[in-house]
Order: sequence, then C-alpha cells, then structure tokens
Amino acid sequence: MSRQDQKQKKVTLLDVAKHADVSRATASLVVRKSPLVGAETRQRVEAAMRELGYVYNMGAARLRAERSHTIGVVVPNLTNPFFAELLSGMEASVDAAGLVMIIANTGDGPPRQAIVLQRLREHGVDGIILCPAAGTTDEIASQIEGWKLPLVQVLRHVTDELDYAGADYVAGMEEAVEYLVSLGHRAISFAAHGPVHSAYQERVQGFLGAMKRFGLRPEPVIRFPDRVDQIAQEADALFVKDRAPTAVICFNDLVAHGLAAGFYDRGLKIGRDISLIGFDDVADAEAMRPRLTSVSTAPNEIGQKAAALLLDRIAQPALPPRRWINPTRLHIRDSCRPLSSS
Repeated sequence: MSRQDQKQKKVTLLDVAKHADVSRATASLVVRKSPLVGAETRQRVEAAMRELGYVYNMGAARLRAERSHTIGVVVPNLTNPFFAELLSGMEASVDAAGLVMIIANTGDGPPRQAIVLQRLREHGVDGIILCPAAGTTDEIASQIEGWKLPLVQVLRHVTDELDYAGADYVAGMEEAVEYLVSLGHRAISFAAHGPVHSAYQERVQGFLGAMKRFGLRPEPVIRFPDRVDQIAQEADALFVKDRAPTAVICFNDLVAHGLAAGFYDRGLKIGRDISLIGFDDVADAEAMRPRLTSVSTAPNEIGQKAAALLLDRIAQPALPPRRWINPTRLHIRDSCRPLSSS
C-alpha cells in the first residue's frame, strides 16, 4: 500500500496489528500502555503505528469505556394499564440511580422484539428489562451472553440463566378459587385472553390445581379476544350447553372489565347473579361498580425490583442468576357474594 493510499484510508488498530504481526488485543494493550506487553513486541507495534500514521482516538476510547446511563425497557403492550404501573415502579428506582429509561413496545411479537433489542443495543444502553414476547425461546440467554449486555426478565420468564422478577401467579389463582369455594361456589370458570406464555401457563396451572384440590370439575378455560369491547360481545361464551358458572375468575382486570360490560348487557348483576374476580388489581379495579375483587400482583413493586436486579447486574456482571417472586394477595371488594344469597 502506497503512502498516498494510507492517507486516503483511515488506519485502524487492526491495520496496525496486522502490520506488526500481532493480535488486535495485543495492539490495544500497547496503545493503552499496559505493562502486560513485552518490550520487543511494544517496540514493533509502536513502529507500525508510526509507519502507518495511526492516531489513537482518546475521545472514542473514553466513550467506549463510559456508561450511557440509560436502560432499555421492553414490554408487549403499552396500552394495558398494568404496564403503566409496572413502568412507574421501574422509573422510581432508575431515576434514584441517576439513569433514564428508553421504553419500547413489541406488540407481543418475537420479530419486533428482535428489532427493538438490536436498536437498544445500538443506542448503547447499559442494560435491558424485558417482558419477553410470547414465543420467545431460551436461546435469548446465549444471545444476551454474546452481547455482554445485562438483562432482567420481568413478569414472564423463558430461561433460568437470566435474572427474573415476577409474581406468584399460581398462589394468586389458588387463593381466588379458595375464596369462591368458601362462598359456596362450585361452578367456577376461568376467562383468559392473549397469547400463551409463562404467566398464562402459571395462572391456568393454579386454577386447575385448586379446582382439583377441592374436588371440583374444572370448567374449560374460555378464551376471549384482546379488546374490552370484543370481550363484552363474547360474554355468552361462558354460558353454553350445560355450563352455567356462578363465578368467573379472569386472567386479568382487563378481561374482568370486558365481562362486566357483557354481563350488564345480558341483564346479570355482578355480586348478585354472578361473582367476578380479576387479576393484577390495577387502579381501575376501584373505579368499577361494583368494585372489583382482584388478585393483587403489585406491579409497582415488581417494577422496582426488576430495576434493582438490573442495577445490581450492571455493577456486578458475574453475579449468579437470581429469581425474585412477589407474593400475591386477594383484595376483596364487592363483586363476589355467597352463593346462597343469589
């Protein structure tokens, strides 16, 4: 290569390493004045730098070494009020640590999730809190390991190789069934919606296990559309053939709100003709009439803990994977009544 060509082409550290017949890592140690490099090798690399006209960019090196003080937060559905409470908890912890959040929405699709994660990586975030899209595989653990990017799973988990913060969905569903049984209910249905993921499976597991424990025939899990208005229109799906539940437990409060509208249209009064329990206990549960009994998962607390796990992971990358499960609590209000009072 002529000296003119060298001037036109920006000389890289890799060019220096090749010219000096050393690895790029060794050349990097030389420019950073590391004592780990022998005198003869150092002289050879420095001679190559002079000959090629290599200039060490101190500013770029400093940027590479410093943190961005930003973290990425990736959720499947920003329109769900549950995630607003989750993000509020995260923000409190992140803000206290002097960081800011970049929030992204995947629409619960792995292809979109892959794009979002790559973009966050390109923006140089210090770490990511991810509620995995349905269909995410455990291969994400090796991908994140390759990226050397701290990541915490929240609400849903796909691998034990990464940190996780979530709720005890199984226990929450068991408590809801137990409460209805204590009120005399035996025909209890579970109204679900959305794609299948770990949180979905754990809720179903808790429902079926509790029904079996009380010697009750588990009603089929009835799936509903995602939109509240569509859920209301499909409420009749709970009352087909010989199935007529006296109580319904919902996958989340969104489903409960949809069914409440559907029951109203059907002429059923919640708390008198049918009992209804939500899940997650978001702020809207208090606004419904009658007020909605719901299983509290404390999304604000989960958000705070997920952020704390990530901050720990950023500071100490070698920590073993940790798993934090928030206990649930049934918040009893007005939407359930003893069967005998119907």
